[in-house]
Amino acid sequence: MIARLALLLLAAGAAGAAEHVPPDPPKTHVHEDMSYGEMALMMGMDDRARFAKLMLDEFEWREDAASLAWDAAAWYGGDRHKLWFASEGARDDGATHARTELLWDRIATRWWNTRAGWRHDSGDGPSRDWLAFGVAGLAPGFVEVEVTAYFGEGGRTALRLSADYDLLITQRLVLHPEVEINAYGRDDEERGIRNGVADLAVGLRLRYEWRREVAPYAGVLWTRHFGNGASEAGFVAGLRLWF
Repeated sequence: MIARLALLLLAAGAAGAAEHVPPDPPKTHVHEDMSYGEMALMMGMDDRARFAKLMLDEFEWREDAASLAWDAAAWYGGDRHKLWFASEGARDDGATHARTELLWDRIATRWWNTRAGWRHDSGDGPSRDWLAFGVAGLAPGFVEVEVTAYFGEGGRTALRLSADYDLLITQRLVLHPEVEINAYGRDDEERGIRNGVADLAVGLRLRYEWRREVAPYAGVLWTRHFGNGASEAGFVAGLRLWF
């Protein structure tokens, strides 16, 4: 009885397999002669695409000098190479003091980029132009670091170091400490710059990201000028924007 039942089941399976008609293979537009552009368009993903971004990291009023200050950057390029523009400065007592840089940015490692280009200083005294070479990236602990060396006319040299960090208190409230140091290889009396460490700035800002692209903030800023020994500390308030 059991043997007969097994034979019936085997016969039924064989008949079902014989009657089974496999479905057609899935249709695809991929073919051997497909170009990269066609593939990227079909998949909605292009590894060679170029992008642009404008970041107004700081646009603020500073109590210590009753000045309007900014720190902004913009870039255009792909995953490995970018054209980078940066500007940092302040306007007070009807005068504008600024550092402007145009750099080529290239990925060197997973966390670090190399940069090279040109810097222009304007404001107190005659303007200065420099060749710039540096690195920027994430140090351990996700601290953003920039280190740049500058070489100017007449054997002038300079070094700029900045570091900052975003500490998320909530998903929208962010505490942002930062420090910046500028040093020079020789005196520049016309611009009031001394040899060695010229100035040190330490800031602590608390911002609220109403949207990721729009964030008002307030904080404090302390600056020390080693040339004349003066130091300034005061309240700051501003807006952070990016597009």
